Amino acid sequence: MLRRHFLTTSAAAAIAPLLPASPPERKWRVAVLGDSNHGKYGHSLDSMWLRLPEVEIVAVADPNPKGLEATLKKLNVTTGFADYREIAQVKPDIVAVCPAMSLHRDMALVAAASGARGIYMEKPFCRSLAEADDIVNACEKHGVKLALAHRNRWHPTLPVVKQLVNDGVIGRLLELRGRGKEDRRGGLEDLWILGSHVLNLATFFTGRPTACSAEVLLDARPVTPADVIRTKEDFGAIAGNAVHARFETESGVPIYFDSVQDAGDAKVGFGLQLIGTKGIIDIRVDNTPLAHLLPGNPFQPVAEPRAWVPITTAGVGEPEPNAKNGNIVMSHEQGARDLIAAIQENRQPLCSAADGRLTVEMITAVMLSHVRGGKRLEFPLEQPENPFATWS
Repeated sequence: MLRRHFLTTSAAAAIAPLLPASPPERKWRVAVLGDSNHGKYGHSLDSMWLRLPEVEIVAVADPNPKGLEATLKKLNVTTGFADYREIAQVKPDIVAVCPAMSLHRDMALVAAASGARGIYMEKPFCRSLAEADDIVNACEKHGVKLALAHRNRWHPTLPVVKQLVNDGVIGRLLELRGRGKEDRRGGLEDLWILGSHVLNLATFFTGRPTACSAEVLLDARPVTPADVIRTKEDFGAIAGNAVHARFETESGVPIYFDSVQDAGDAKVGFGLQLIGTKGIIDIRVDNTPLAHLLPGNPFQPVAEPRAWVPITTAGVGEPEPNAKNGNIVMSHEQGARDLIAAIQENRQPLCSAADGRLTVEMITAVMLSHVRGGKRLEFPLEQPENPFATWS
């Protein structure tokens, strides 16, 4: 019966790979902002534009002379800047903000004021709600659309998974459980870098968070102000090697996120599980297939083995009709085209500045709850800065 579960017409329309509607009158002009000293060019946010024939890269900015020279050569571009604040000279339509998040706020403000119509930014969004608000306000002031590179948010299989949940394939949705990669970065660093992907996906299913309670641990004990590391510029103040968080949501379905240093399996990676009364849907971030279904009540042991069934854009257990889906998502091609479509249609991208701000607010809530002894905190937060930065 599961193999015969097909998509509704509306869901099928939502998952088609984005393609140029028609040849543009002129190509979209892209300026690439990188920093070979701090995060370089993210996950190929420089070269991704070479995949789009409707785009031309017109300039690169990088304060590192060798890094700038190498990137100009790689992208076959002649115009380079040591100072990214000069990019308005090339009149970009889109600015790619590629380096570490410590630079995102300042680069985004320059990009928004440059005359560009869109920004494509590496994740995580930024280091605090204060920085997030500056970015959101700048985009609103200048009428700029910002797409944040949580690339799985554009995966064509994701609307299929949501439709399956809405159709009751896993029964009543009880909870969502996410984990990071849980490698040497386990804990808050994992939450920032990889957990931001997971939280963004989770709220796609549950809606906005309404409250959070959390604890941050160092070697199984609660972290204290003495444990806070204030020298990691790319994250802001950070501490611990484990984090356990629970979010209440507007749908009533809770989200749990956990990360413990060196507890992960490199072959499995990180992801999100949707747990229902009649089954589990497992989403493996950056993997193909993106999702699998394990039918049956997860709390009821059975004698017969249960098999994980792949979910594709065609449905449960169906062959994937478009073998290139994973590639166009992982290469950011789908995200770039959605940004262009958002500009043309005057709408927000599927993963917008507001979505990025929400993820920053969730991570801030984890730290603030711990600072306040694991207290349950309601959203919206009134905490513009990193809570660990002023904790004493």
